[in-house]
Amino acid sequence: MPGIVKSPTDAPPPRITIPNTPTQRTESNTTITKTPSPVPKKNPSPSRSKKKNPETPTSNPVLSESSLDNPDLGPFLLKVARDTIASGEGPTKALDYAIRASKSFERCAVDGEPSLDLAMSLHVLAAIYCSLGRFEEAVPVLERAIQVPDVDRGADHALAAFSGYMQLGDTFSMLGQVDKSISCYDQGLQIQIQALGETDPRVGETCRYLAEANVQAMQFDKAEELSKKTLEIHRAHSEPASLEEAADRRLMALICEAKGDYESALEHLVLASMAMIANGQDNEVAFIDVSIGNIYMSLCRFDEAIFSYQKALTVFKSSKGENHPSVASVFVRLADLYHRTGKLRESKSYCENALRIYSKPVPGTTSEEIAGGLTEVSAIFESVDEPEEALKLLQKAMKLLEDKPGQQSTIAGIEARMGVMYYMTGRYEEARNSFESSVTKLRASGERKSAFFGVVLNQMGLACVQLFKIDEAAELFEEARGILEQECGPCHQDTLGVYSNLAATYDAMGRVGDAIEILEYVLKLREEKLGIANPDFEDEKRRLAELLKEAGKTRDRKAKSLENLIDPNSKRTKKEGGKKWPGLGFRI
Repeated sequence: MPGIVKSPTDAPPPRITIPNTPTQRTESNTTITKTPSPVPKKNPSPSRSKKKNPETPTSNPVLSESSLDNPDLGPFLLKVARDTIASGEGPTKALDYAIRASKSFERCAVDGEPSLDLAMSLHVLAAIYCSLGRFEEAVPVLERAIQVPDVDRGADHALAAFSGYMQLGDTFSMLGQVDKSISCYDQGLQIQIQALGETDPRVGETCRYLAEANVQAMQFDKAEELSKKTLEIHRAHSEPASLEEAADRRLMALICEAKGDYESALEHLVLASMAMIANGQDNEVAFIDVSIGNIYMSLCRFDEAIFSYQKALTVFKSSKGENHPSVASVFVRLADLYHRTGKLRESKSYCENALRIYSKPVPGTTSEEIAGGLTEVSAIFESVDEPEEALKLLQKAMKLLEDKPGQQSTIAGIEARMGVMYYMTGRYEEARNSFESSVTKLRASGERKSAFFGVVLNQMGLACVQLFKIDEAAELFEEARGILEQECGPCHQDTLGVYSNLAATYDAMGRVGDAIEILEYVLKLREEKLGIANPDFEDEKRRLAELLKEAGKTRDRKAKSLENLIDPNSKRTKKEGGKKWPGLGFRI
């Protein structure tokens, strides 16, 4: 976290380290640094063979409540807390010292005068709570810490406030509350800009930090804006083709790829690769080659994609070994490519090679890396109609991540995938339970307004229909409709699918008038904006005619221009359209 505030005492800074968390894998194989965890590295506990019990903090008379009014006690206790962690005794014992240090600083603070010592002690206390996995208890401590500094009193106070907001954002991230996390980062960035100016290199680092958080939250427009600002700052303060510029361009490439702008993504990756080559970063060049291969595959330039993947594979095997997860990740990409080109034997062979590496990982491989790889392989099994094999891999991935803090959104995505697999195999109760667990996690993480959340609600509604829970299905479809209309627009295929499902649900509930209203709206959208050559048009028209006949009504039609009778997307095959349940009108 950039811009940590200085210690108020002459003692060495607290050795509560903030380790680098593993990188999160994405489909583009570009690594984006996850929000750094405030969890300090855990030290081994004292040997249990010692017969003499260590002296507890409360047994020392100097730590009595009455002594907390001594202004020299706060710095002393804070130093003891740091030394306790540094000595290997662990954060549990240090927690009491840090609590008492904060109380002492608060008691000794002059009325009306903000105390940076108090803010620092609260930061340390929150870090200890996080190291113990007690993130919920760290939140109120940090909320108190950000209220202490007065940003109008100079750079020290501004940096203390900035540090508090960033640490609070990290803590919310570990709790999976993405929206609150990004809000804290935003406020921290504004304070830093006010103190340092918009072009300071440290502001650039924070902009990149926030851009990465927005990428993980799938807020790509905001991420692109921040990433462009980062690139401008680094280009102004760094040499041409610097490592900082290369990192910025890789992030920009990921954002462009997510938005479907593959040509721009390719341009950024080529420039990033040139910068890495100039700096002798061969391994990083290989990672960029994988990303370039992903772009070529998206553009259906398969031969060029294979060449890029093979280049990266050669480097990884020579520098990391043949059983490294980086090698497995390239195997997965090649498996996906050969599956897309119809070479199923080669695809299966690469999947098996990847799974062999993931089953016996080399030392240093993280659970997140293995889980990400298993999830990617499961997607290939799913596409070749092997849902049971896909389920097994997803369950293994879930088991690897279930005890990892900050992985709620990832687990929610896996549970949604599992729900789809259960649904495909006719296990509707398990599908509903899996979707429900995913929805609960997505609500808690602040993704209740994302398009993905709307799609999961739609899938859960379909599972409820199969279980004859029609009222619950209607509520889910209604919520999904509101989200997808906002995020994707009424003409998007996902939104149209929810319209169709909601109309069928209203019909099953006897709300024929509501079903007619929705179907008339859908047909109007198709006739006026999308065209009528879509294979779903005739089915929806037939269903509407049946409902109108049942209600004793006729459709009010208006003349349509000839250009609107031709579907602009008529080249889309019927296979690409949504699957329908005959006679019911539900669309998966």
